[in-house]
Amino acid sequence: MFHARVALLGAALLAAGLAGGTVWWWQFASPAAGETDSDLPVPPFPPRITEGSTYESCLAALIDDPDDAIAIAEAWQSNGGGDGAAHCRGLALIALGEPAQGAGVLEDLARTTTAPPLAKASVLYQAAQARLMVEQDAQARDDANAALALSPDDPDLLIVRATAEAGLGADAEAVQDLTDALVHEPTRNDALVARAALFRKQGRLDAAQDDVRRALVHDPDDPDALLERGILRQRAGDLAGARDDWEHARRASPDSATADQAEQNLSLLDVGPSKQP
Repeated sequence: MFHARVALLGAALLAAGLAGGTVWWWQFASPAAGETDSDLPVPPFPPRITEGSTYESCLAALIDDPDDAIAIAEAWQSNGGGDGAAHCRGLALIALGEPAQGAGVLEDLARTTTAPPLAKASVLYQAAQARLMVEQDAQARDDANAALALSPDDPDLLIVRATAEAGLGADAEAVQDLTDALVHEPTRNDALVARAALFRKQGRLDAAQDDVRRALVHDPDDPDALLERGILRQRAGDLAGARDDWEHARRASPDSATADQAEQNLSLLDVGPSKQP
């Protein structure tokens, strides 16, 4: 798999919903005794598609028991749950390892909901992420296009579309979207590392090295930036530097897709200098 996809998605996205029921887009905490619905934490990117205690309960169940979330959503739908029920059901399907099916539910919701434009964009963003999990890049790009029509300057949407574009071989378009995302958030390491990988693919090694350098200034332990710098060093003949970077990446993010890639690169390095990652 092309390294830019790994850099763009990140380990959390690659594993979301497929191992242990972890869901990458919610950061819920259990409410303390006596808390009301209005005190419950909200997702990291508002606006929400709806409000209410059933919606909160369904979303909260996504973390620990996606099967329960499905049950809540389907019972709610049968009683006229509307947008909230559909949203939770789509997310629960993704968490249960059915990202394509969940994306379809979210896409249908985005087409029919009367929620505000930013809420529709949020749902389409989630659908695009789910499509990327199963490498349905064309559908992911369509979702991102529709979301960007509603929220044109959103860096997350630009990065998701770039991921899809890279998967489709549209490297120039992906670079432009990443560049636009960095205009709005210059310290986004995921965008910097992904653009570096694309620059490397295009043979623009100086530009790739500059992006990796910037990313490592922001975070010297960024595993994806270390992985990419190691590749650049290996290509330049600095095998010792490449080894150091890949070992550092493996230590910085053990049990991740990035660590697996670093391990493969180290194995190739041990085979001989003719083997390139």
